[in-house]
Parts: sequence; C-alpha cells; structure tokens
Amino acid sequence: MNTTELNNFIVILIYGSLVLLSLLELTNPLKGNKKANACFGMFLFLWSTFWLDEILSLVKGSKVDVHSLLFVQVIQFLTPIIFYFSVLFFTNPAFKFKVSDLKYAILPVIFLANILFHHFVDFYIDGVFQIVFLILILSQALFYTALSYITIRKHKKRIQLFSSNTEGINLNWLEHIIVVIFVINIIFLIYNIFYDANALNYLMNFIFLAVVYFVGCYCLRQKEIYPVEENQVQELISIEDISDDKEEVKRKLISDEELSKIKAALEDLMKIEKPYLDSELNLIKLSQILSVSTHQLSYVINTGFQKNFFQYVNEYRIEYAKILLKDSSSKLSILGIAYESGFNSKTSFNTTFKKITHQTPSEFKKISSGL
Repeated sequence: MNTTELNNFIVILIYGSLVLLSLLELTNPLKGNKKANACFGMFLFLWSTFWLDEILSLVKGSKVDVHSLLFVQVIQFLTPIIFYFSVLFFTNPAFKFKVSDLKYAILPVIFLANILFHHFVDFYIDGVFQIVFLILILSQALFYTALSYITIRKHKKRIQLFSSNTEGINLNWLEHIIVVIFVINIIFLIYNIFYDANALNYLMNFIFLAVVYFVGCYCLRQKEIYPVEENQVQELISIEDISDDKEEVKRKLISDEELSKIKAALEDLMKIEKPYLDSELNLIKLSQILSVSTHQLSYVINTGFQKNFFQYVNEYRIEYAKILLKDSSSKLSILGIAYESGFNSKTSFNTTFKKITHQTPSEFKKISSGL
C-alpha cells in the first residue's frame, strides 16, 4: 500500500467514523445531556463534510469539488458555532435562546454576504474575496474556540459549588481536544490555500483520525452533568449565577444567627454521621439531610467556611483517609482507602490528597509509618 492509498484509507475511516459518531450522538442511546448530545452530533456531522470532496472523488473515480458549493460553504462555516452550542448545553442544560442571541448570526451573515457578493457582483476582485473569506473563517474558528474554552473553564469551577466528585462531569476531554481540533483545522486551511499541501494532508489526516477516535471514546460515555430533576437543575444553576455575582454574594441570604445555627448543625452532621463517605454526595443531598434549602447551605459553606462545596467535603474525606493510612493494621490498598473515604477513583484521590497535604497518599503513609 503506497502513501496515496494509505491516505485514502485514512480519509474513509475519518469520514465513516464521524458520520457514525454523529448518528450515535443524535440518537443518544444513554438518554443523557439531550440538548448537548444533539448539538454535538450535528457538529460531528458538519465536521465530516470537510472530507466530502475526497470521499466523493474516491467513489466517482475522478476529482469532485463540493466545497465550492454555497450550501456546503455555509454549513461548514457554522461548524465552530454548533460546537460552542454543544459546550453551552453541556455546561448549562437550562440554556434557552433569547433575542439577544441573534448576535451569533452576525459572522455567518457577513460570510454569506461575502460569498453572494463575489458570485453576483462582477467587480468584486477575487483576491479581495479570498482575503475576506480567510479572515472570516479564521475569526470564526478562533473566537468560538476561545469562547468554548472559557465556558468549560468556568464550568469546572461552578460544578465544585454543588458536587463533591467532579471527575466525569468536568468535561476535561472537551477541554483537551478543543484547541487541537481547531488549530489543526486552521493549519490545514492555510496550507491548502497558500501551499501545495499534498504531503501535509497525509500527516493531518492521520492526526485527525487519532483525534476522532479520542472524541468517540469520551463523548459516548459522557455521564449526565446534572443527574437531578429538571427543577433541581434550575436551582443549582441559580446558585452558580449568585456565586458569580459579587454584589449578590455581599447580600445576606440568612441572618448571622441562622448562619451560625446551620453551620453548627452541619459540623455535627459531618463529624457524627459522616455523609462525605458517600461518593455521590452533592449539595442537594446534603441540604435535604439538614432540612435547609440548597441556597442556604451553599451560602453557609461559602460564607461560614470560606470554601466551596467540593473543598469542604473533600477536606473531610482527606482527614478520614489519613486515619486509614496511619492504621498499620489495615489491609486496605491505596485504592481501597480512596473508595472507603468517599472518592470514586484513585486519580481524584491522589490529586485531591496532594493538593491539600502537599504529599501523595503513598508518601504520607510511608512517613506516618516511620519508614
């Protein structure tokens, strides 16, 4: 198999994998993150169209150019926006489009106007069209890449307000691939416009294939970000909004006397009943045990302890893990201690333990045993 044949084989794998993944995401067999998976499925399908020329050329046996078609150009231009919408729905399933969101249509309208102007106005110079065309594509890709990345970073902070275990809902996989996908696309675009990129196409396609399989591995097993009832999702998101509003934080949700009362009850609960040993403990569960609202509990933890929910709960877990690690008679492994302490993976246990104690669990156990 020569280089050309190998490249053709890789192209078939990329296109077929993206179409299959898009169908799986659109049908959403796990029935989770419905709006997000629908948008992500649309993104994957639009992304597959970037290889449509090569696929049709292989089928027909001669060169086919569909990228020059107006419809194809427009839907490909929408790809970064659809990706951003999927990120938006992953991080906020309660998001609803408003009139103000028409701002997302500004660049696509300009892009469409540029293409139509080039097609129907004779004096529109090809060179000018190409420059505007390239600027719009690069602007669109860079803007929505940055916006998606910022949205995910904010999401990672916000989920710590209501979840004690963020692994699996922190969208790390999206954060890792987000820049890679669009940077590669930009390099690919520039080389195809300004250079003879035949040699580069093979390398790019191989990288794309690896990225596609990585995406497939994680997107199909992405668990529900907000595994609660719809009204509870709204409640959690409203808590996130308050936490982001500095003026709201200054406003007292409860009196100082009530804050002290709930704070004392919370400390007694954590020490006696140890609810933190439940790996699925979240703000809603804990507020139900205390018989207070999620807003009140979040306010008590943030104001009374100067911590978020994630920090507060995991500090108790680490203290409990220290006791187990110091117990020389214990037969539990590090992983066993992690599960016993309320963590749902060794990775999250090690990361949290080192962040709080500045030691790994193994190092702490070794020092504690005097070895």
